[in-house]
Amino acid sequence: MPEQAVSRSGALLWEKLEQQLANTYRDLLVWQKAKVIAIRVYRATESFPKSEVFGLCSQMRRAAVSVVSNIAEGQGRGSKPDFANFLCMARGSLLELETQLEISRELGFGKEAELQDIESDCYRLLGLLNRLLDTLRKKPQE
Repeated sequence: MPEQAVSRSGALLWEKLEQQLANTYRDLLVWQKAKVIAIRVYRATESFPKSEVFGLCSQMRRAAVSVVSNIAEGQGRGSKPDFANFLCMARGSLLELETQLEISRELGFGKEAELQDIESDCYRLLGLLNRLLDTLRKKPQE
């Protein structure tokens, strides 16, 4: 096979691979927003009392990471029912995180405004998750 043909077929193969990769969990707005929240939670909890390192701080970090991880895993499963199931788990972890943020604020941990902002982001993410779930659960038009 001439070198030009090999080069061209390699380029086409690479283009197809890039197109497939463009349809991953990373392309989902819901995943992108969840990842931002997880990072913000890590940063916000850095100022929590040392006595909370293995308590509320750890719980919040795990819940935040669970949200974004479940979105990724669900999308990677390849079926709508599996994706919906993992989105439900992500939603549960998100609600857990919202509860922990509220408790943290009431206990005076962290910066009040920062925790409130994260709570607001969680509320918006919950809406995105719910809309995505509704879309996945809709039956195709006949």
